[in-house]
Amino acid sequence: MKRYVIYCRVSTKEQGKSGLGLEAQRRDIDLYLQNFSSVPYEIVGEFVDVLSGRDNDRPELQAALALVKSSKAELLMAKLDRLSRKVSFIASLIEDKSVALRVASMPYADKFQLHIYAALAEQERDFISARTKAALQAAKERGVKLGGLRDKTMKRNVAIQQKADREAEKLMKVIGPLRRAGHTLASIANTLNQNGVSAARGGAWSAKQVSRVLERVEPTV
Repeated sequence: MKRYVIYCRVSTKEQGKSGLGLEAQRRDIDLYLQNFSSVPYEIVGEFVDVLSGRDNDRPELQAALALVKSSKAELLMAKLDRLSRKVSFIASLIEDKSVALRVASMPYADKFQLHIYAALAEQERDFISARTKAALQAAKERGVKLGGLRDKTMKRNVAIQQKADREAEKLMKVIGPLRRAGHTLASIANTLNQNGVSAARGGAWSAKQVSRVLERVEPTV
């Protein structure tokens, strides 16, 4: 029988008290268990930390890992960044043969793929941070007074772009393999529509929308 230890993490005490973030994580975990897990399965423990992903010395995580090792279960989390935002920490767990990891949002990913994803995610965060700082510096040099409404607008625009990047990365898990297999943009759009995948603003996919996703993630495509 497959055995799981569930682990969730939110980054602030406010999130922990209100449940913000936890509901979404548990929803994704439930989707994995209902649609991708072998059956029967057993949940041998559930743990929640209310701490930053940069802090790897989390009491609930350590307890979860101890239970994983003693029960020979898999550590199941909604997303890889709930485990840690540091690729070095994730790599250390991947190399630990007594720890099995399972990410609900990437149900078929093995340890090698998780390592690559963690490294790419860390690079993306570093790039986004550098891009934001560069944009603020450029605005400052143009004489723009940072803060207030303009600062809020800039931050909102950055957040919108970040969200679009994340959505494109998710879609590439479907679009990428199809494109590499030689499918046309129109064919990929039809596949997305037939499988009930919603376009960014709802409605049906078109070849142009598929092209925009490819350009966002792989500009040279």
